[in-house]
Parts: sequence; structure tokens; C-alpha cells
Amino acid sequence: MTAVDRLETARELLREFPVVDGHNDLPWALREQVRYDLDARDIATDQSAHLHTDLARLRAGGVGAQYWSVYVRSDLPDAVPATLEQIDCVRQLIARYPQTLAPALTAADMEAARSRGRIASLMGAEGGHSIANSLATLRALYALGVRYMTLTHNDNVDWADSATDEPGVGGLSAFGRAVVREMNREGMLVDLSHVAATTMRDALDASEAPVIFSHSSARAVCDHPRNIPDDVLERLPSNGGMAMVTFVPKFVLQAAVDWTAAADENMREHGFHHLATTPEAMKVHRAFEERTPRPVATVSTVADHLDHMREAAGVDHIGIGGDYDGTAFTPDGLSDVSGYPNLIAELLERGWSKPDLAKLTWQNAVRVLGAAEDVARGLQATRGPSNATIESLDG
Repeated sequence: MTAVDRLETARELLREFPVVDGHNDLPWALREQVRYDLDARDIATDQSAHLHTDLARLRAGGVGAQYWSVYVRSDLPDAVPATLEQIDCVRQLIARYPQTLAPALTAADMEAARSRGRIASLMGAEGGHSIANSLATLRALYALGVRYMTLTHNDNVDWADSATDEPGVGGLSAFGRAVVREMNREGMLVDLSHVAATTMRDALDASEAPVIFSHSSARAVCDHPRNIPDDVLERLPSNGGMAMVTFVPKFVLQAAVDWTAAADENMREHGFHHLATTPEAMKVHRAFEERTPRPVATVSTVADHLDHMREAAGVDHIGIGGDYDGTAFTPDGLSDVSGYPNLIAELLERGWSKPDLAKLTWQNAVRVLGAAEDVARGLQATRGPSNATIESLDG
């Protein structure tokens, strides 16, 4: 099969089993760039000068379901209202483009959207700071449509340790375990991207439902603390969960780790948050890159992670979470949301079967959300909402 044939085969497969992408930061990019002015960033038109994401490129990429991240920075003083603004942004997008985007709260909604040729639109909150240590706020986010919560972002929360912060509670505290149990009861997926390995293991011990990693790669392939150790990947089959590979070069390419540390320090020296993607911040990034060329990840780099994750966790427990519009840089061949066929073509060249690729792109993610719903129905029949507080459990 030629490269052209592989790419066409990939596109054909995605027409039947489109990508469920675990993490896209478009709402935050819209906040940062235009303060949610959707006329100024109309994604029904070409936004390639500003964003990784628009409707035409989602279609070209074979995306059938998207978890839109309703992320807010952990250093914001008012994380809860900022998260609500992010949720409102997603709702505005769905209402604005009903011929392309469909609201989805369940696995059945995802399948219904696929049958109608729409992109199922779900939401994931990125960081436990978005609930302000309140189980009632957690339930409110679920009621508003949030279907996963990443337990931490880059900083610890009071009840869980992050991969990129100093150890605080040693994984999950007692209240952190209560958060996991309440997420299970609601049917909200426990997302372990960004958390420390100790937190991953504690959450797997505590969770009664499948967990996910919405955008993480394999630590054995790239030794970054944001990635998943093999012993955790090996626990996913017994848990029923899944790990969704991310494309962010500094998490998939070992040579990019040191370069990124220097680039982040350069951003801070110029007065920017190291994750900033505003036009002014990107000018600083590009100037640094001109002085110090960055190592370039490729489609093959990402495929190396998927090969390893399939070996460690099994093909039933992997997926895709690109992290578009949440990163300044992307791999060659995966520059925006139109690039997924290139990854599928690469995996075809490596001998992945069509049934295995269907699991990777669509079936695993739908199964996991459906399983979380099943667990929630059982738990709701046996216990009511928890009103525990962090003070009562952690002292």
C-alpha cells in the first residue's frame, strides 16, 4: 500500500469510526484572544492564522466527538466563575453551529451525533481547583454538562498532588478520595492527566468506575512527569479505563524537554505565563525559537507512544487527546485538528488493523463513558450525595 493509499484508507476509516478527542482548549484560546467574542473568531471560517481549530479542519481531521476543555488557570482568584464562563462559551459554540456541533452528555448522545453527521460536543474541567473544595460545586458542574474532571492541573490542589508541583498530600488525601467517589456516583469520569504518579495510583485504588487520561503519553518513551508510568498503564485493563495520547512535543519528544524548560524560563523573564498563547506571548516564543531552534516532534514520535501504550495497557484502553489550542507547538504532520488522518496512516503502516484503529479512535472512548454511566446508576441506587467537607476529612 502506497502512502497515498494509506492516507485514503485512514480517511475512509475515520468516516465510519471518527476520532473522539479527549482534550481541546479552544474555549480558553477564545477567552485569551478575544474574550469570547465569537464574531471575532468565527470558527465557521478559516482560523488557521489564530487557532488550531475551526469547523472545516475538524471535518477534514475526521473528528466525530470532542471533549472541549473548560480549563481555567489554577492561579486565578475566582476559578469557579471563570469555569462557568468556559462552560458558557462551549454552550454558545454549540448553539451557534448546530449543523456541525451537537451537545452530548452520554455515550448514547455520542452515537446519535455520529449517526446524524454531527460532532458530539462534551466538556471536561481541567483541574480540581474548579470545584473550590466543594462536592456540591462538583455536582453543579456535572449538572451543567461537565463529563470529566482532571484532578489537578500544573499545581497541587489541597487534596491531590500534581505531576509538576512539589509533593503535598502524597497522592490523594481523604477528601481527595471522597471527590473520586462522588465523581463515580455522578457519572463524571476521573481524569488523571497532569496528576502525580502517586495520585494516579491512589485514584485507581479509590475509583469504582473506569478512569481516563484525557491527554497524556508514555513515560517509558519520554521521561516527563506529565506522562504515565508503565505500572499505571498496566492497571487500566482491570480498571476498564483508557489513556489518550497527547501530541504536545514537550511531552512526547525527549529532546524537547530541556528546550521547553529554557523556553518557559524565557517567557517568565519577559513577564508572561509560560503557557500563554496570546499574540504578544507568541512573538516572544518565536523570537526564542529563532535564536534556539526547537527539536521537532513528528507523527512518528506520537505513534511510538501509541505502540508502547498498546503494549502496556492493551488496545482496548487507549485513545487520542491532542491538546490543540492548549499548546504553542505541535508535531510535524499534526499541526492542527485536520492532522488525525496522518496519524492513522502512520499506524496503518506499522501494521495496526482496522478493528484496532476503530477502538483507538471511537469505540474505546464511547465504551468508557457508558461504563461510567452504568456505575453511577448502581451507586445512586445505594447511596445519596456526599456532603463531606475537606475540613471534616482532612482536618
